Amino acid sequence: MALNDKDVARIARLARIELTPDQRTVAQAELNGILHLIERLQSVDTQGVEPLAHPLSAHEDIVLRLREDAVTEAGSQARREALLANAPDAQEGLFLVPKVLE
Repeated sequence: MALNDKDVARIARLARIELTPDQRTVAQAELNGILHLIERLQSVDTQGVEPLAHPLSAHEDIVLRLREDAVTEAGSQARREALLANAPDAQEGLFLVPKVLE
């Protein structure tokens, strides 16, 4: 699928950007290049290929660098109070934060 000048003008209008005719020509070439790459990627047969957790794992044996979820410090009331002392606002041992969503 190739974009023509009319398509690029419509995309620019939808994006609310103003392009000169020269800029439209450059944008058309770049967008057609991107669409060509997408077509090439979609044409590759990926049946039986296991998804990668990280793109480098195709080249190296990479284990996710996540630590085990384990308790490393014993909790105490004194520790909780020390941490809450840094909070701008706290109530009943909990951090109070401003409401973000209505």
